[in-house]
Amino acid sequence: MNIDLSSPSDRNLSRVLALQAQHNGDTCFLASGEMRYSFKDSNVIVNRYASGLKKLGIAAGDRVAIYMGSCVEYVFLTLAINKLGAIWVPINTDYRGDWLLDSINDSLAQLIVSDTEHLSALTKVFAKLNCKKLLVKGDNNKDTLATAYLSDFDKLDASEPKLDSIHYGDTAAILWTSGTTGKPKGVMQSHNLWICTAESGIKNFDTRAGDITYNCLPLYNSAAWAANIYRALVAGITCAMDPVFSVTTFWDRIRYYGATQTFTLGAMHIFLWQQEPKHNDRDNPLRVAQMVPMPEELLQPFCERFGIEKINQGYGQSEVMSLLNRNSDMTLKANSLGQCHEHLELKLLDDDGNEVAVGQTGEFCVRPKKEYIIFNGYFNNPEATEKAYFGEWYRTGDLGRMDEDGEYFFVDRKNDFIRYKGRNVSSMQVEAVALKHPAVSQAAVVGIPSEELASEAEIKLDVVLAPGQEVEPVELARFINDNAPYYFVPRFIELREALPYTPTNKIQKFKLREMGISSQTWDMKKSDFRPQR
Repeated sequence: MNIDLSSPSDRNLSRVLALQAQHNGDTCFLASGEMRYSFKDSNVIVNRYASGLKKLGIAAGDRVAIYMGSCVEYVFLTLAINKLGAIWVPINTDYRGDWLLDSINDSLAQLIVSDTEHLSALTKVFAKLNCKKLLVKGDNNKDTLATAYLSDFDKLDASEPKLDSIHYGDTAAILWTSGTTGKPKGVMQSHNLWICTAESGIKNFDTRAGDITYNCLPLYNSAAWAANIYRALVAGITCAMDPVFSVTTFWDRIRYYGATQTFTLGAMHIFLWQQEPKHNDRDNPLRVAQMVPMPEELLQPFCERFGIEKINQGYGQSEVMSLLNRNSDMTLKANSLGQCHEHLELKLLDDDGNEVAVGQTGEFCVRPKKEYIIFNGYFNNPEATEKAYFGEWYRTGDLGRMDEDGEYFFVDRKNDFIRYKGRNVSSMQVEAVALKHPAVSQAAVVGIPSEELASEAEIKLDVVLAPGQEVEPVELARFINDNAPYYFVPRFIELREALPYTPTNKIQKFKLREMGISSQTWDMKKSDFRPQR
């Protein structure tokens, strides 16, 4: 199972696949439904994909935007892109309209990859895309926009590309995340950052030969790669993949694949817990899970109900993917975040960059002890990169405290984000979409505590209409659904005559939070409307 990655020259993702093909070639790397792909087979496919991408003009440093559903071909494409020294940029498949257009154009992509399922949304913005080169996975008789089809790569040369020029600190991927101003930022993640995160996960999951990890997270999310796919790649184990999470079939899929490990995010595990108990809940092969965030009071009951040996917790973000880790073997206080990654230094700093006293709240700030352990900065945005630092210390934007025993605890998010179903949703972004409606004059978005998970919130939109305008809340919900990702659609909408402002003309959101839900508040869950993905 283990391969030697002590040499920096081997610490790039494409080289790891080639090494696994050489040393663990017959071991299954990816499983999806009835399909199984060994490391050796996967390397052959990836090399053929690399030949096809090279024919399309992709070279070192180029960016390839991927707008397609989760599948094994997605994984093969990313590794092929990296074998050419190029960079893959996943685009959220819930994006459409301006969100989709801006994400692809801001990536400065030299190639777009999509599938037939998502082509209709892409077609609507295609005329405004700066890149017109399109690679399509699917039926090659149905789309006239395509430059090439993925099936064309199946019989191309499978020779191993020369990987000597790829540095372990080179950017392998750019994942878009939301910034404090509401405009997404492209987090540049190096080969070494991914590999270090995978190595940390191998330890935290107590990974063994023969383990199978199950992934049903979307592939535009860092967690899918860090916790499952790249961990399987580095460890030489199998990653079983399904395109989406299903609360009703989750345990059946765990049994089907024989999965011993998995990762869930946000409220996924809460939904599993809320299912009616079954006589065979414990009848599954799952041994270790990382479920973030899991309420402290549910950790042990969840393990007992589903027969899991341990559930890990942790704290990280796309910029620093594995900062704090806690597993069931640690003797720590309730809600403690665990131990800092061995290659990172962590301090809690105030707004002036000074370390706060024990027990006081400060911002989690990180300094790497080695090169390429955290992100390479924000793509094409040096101003945002500079703003994210106090000297050598990266500012996470999250607040915490440390007690007298040196244990860390999460306090709150410094930025105006709403944690919703495992995502950080910027209130400013939702407000910007609502304000595009011609009837809306003012808009404010706040988080209402979730009934399912105390650390998450439901989105509430308060609006003031323009003079003489009328609109029903459901129309606003439908408008947001048509112009933004489905998860931007607020559960709660309230029409108001005025919003509370400060003397300096800033909305007092704390007052809106205090007002909460009233008899005048529209509740999507009590209506017939449901957002369309």
